[in-house]
Amino acid sequence: MARITFSLDDATVAQIRQTAARLRRPQSHVVRDAVADYATRTDRLSERERQHLMGVLERLRDAKPTRPAAGVDAELRSLRTARRAGGRRHASA
Repeated sequence: MARITFSLDDATVAQIRQTAARLRRPQSHVVRDAVADYATRTDRLSERERQHLMGVLERLRDAKPTRPAAGVDAELRSLRTARRAGGRRHASA
């Protein structure tokens, strides 16, 4: 386990100490749990990020196709055939 030094304001240190005393756990466990909880919450998209991504998806949905449907269908058939045959790894040389 690594030892790291941080500078924290007095209020934060007081909260860590109070929480550790209330839970009867070491202060390092309280900090470790707090960091883990924060990490799980920050992995989620914010409302602003979610709105931005929804806008991107809506623009993609509404965009005019750049290729004819027949060409896309032919490419998809080709990909499916290659996958069924084992892909590039198993193709004849």
